[in-house]
Amino acid sequence: MNFLYFAHHIFKLSHFQINQMQHIDIENWERKEHFNFFYRMDYPQFNICMNLDVTKFLSHTKSQNLSFYFAMIHAVTQIANKIENFKYRIREGKVVLHELVHPSFTYMDNATKGNLFKFITVDFQESIHSFNTSTKAACEQQQDFLGLEKLKGRDDLLYLTCVPWIAFTHISHTISINRNDSVPRISWGKYFAQEGKILLPFSVQVHHALADGFHIGQFVNLLQEYLDDFK
Repeated sequence: MNFLYFAHHIFKLSHFQINQMQHIDIENWERKEHFNFFYRMDYPQFNICMNLDVTKFLSHTKSQNLSFYFAMIHAVTQIANKIENFKYRIREGKVVLHELVHPSFTYMDNATKGNLFKFITVDFQESIHSFNTSTKAACEQQQDFLGLEKLKGRDDLLYLTCVPWIAFTHISHTISINRNDSVPRISWGKYFAQEGKILLPFSVQVHHALADGFHIGQFVNLLQEYLDDFK
């Protein structure tokens, strides 16, 4: 794995016509009380870390000549799109629900002597093989490091990163103190062997006005099922 540490720049949201979405009527939303309570917090983000079992998934990606990193990005994005709360975003105190969210991730540029990374943003594709091929091409073709033009004015994203040198037990992210910053940040570290399994440190950070531990639990359980059943 040749991937890297992550720090995303947050843009003021504008010009949103990326995907279909719907506006949430907060006054008649079942989450109204929770939203109003957590939205007023100075730092409404929360983070949960755990280990995922990637024993079967790692083996299958190797046998199919897939990049493990790109395969994880695909898996995470696919499962996030199944959880409605991972597709909510806040815009100046209002809430929208995206039909589809896409990955924006860090990628190590091996051509640099300083071990610098790029921010890469791509469209999600259902086929993991097509995604693997097009994502590899996007990483190789992007010349600038930050790729900020692809991020500008978008919140239909997931911010993803890998720290493949460390089997972490906790991770934190750079973030602007902005109540409207509601893009989930999902990270994983160096996988390791334990009791006959290959485990992957994994972290999910979300905006508490939009999601609770219950929703992270849904996401992680579905993701683990996918990793176990991947063929």
